[in-house]
Amino acid sequence: MGRVLRVFVVEDSAIIRKRIMDNLRSLGHFDVVGYAESENEAVEAIENLQPDVIITDIRLKQGNGIEVVRQIRADDLAPRPRIFVLTNYNYPEYRAQCSAAGADAFFDKSAEYDLLLSNLRRLNTIASAGPDRRA
Repeated sequence: MGRVLRVFVVEDSAIIRKRIMDNLRSLGHFDVVGYAESENEAVEAIENLQPDVIITDIRLKQGNGIEVVRQIRADDLAPRPRIFVLTNYNYPEYRAQCSAAGADAFFDKSAEYDLLLSNLRRLNTIASAGPDRRA
């Protein structure tokens, strides 16, 4: 059995957030340690919980996911969490901004959700082969 990766979800839509969290639980080897609906709530919780993986939307009711990425990267958390952006706003300028802010990957909710899950499975396989970064 592989190591369990700790995941934090930043998503203001309760329906989409539930779908993400249910999918992660069904994959196994993922523990959803928390979620947030706004930028400030997310940054504070992530700094305290220090998850292995962060999945964030771009547009939030208060703030935005690109700023979440920037702030988490500026905090220079150790170990460094993987940050995946999952959004309906699949525009080249958003992809560029997310990359510049320090996101590890960008996925379109409507067309690339399965690709996100595939990347999470791969990340879990890699993490399971190495030492526990939280030990």
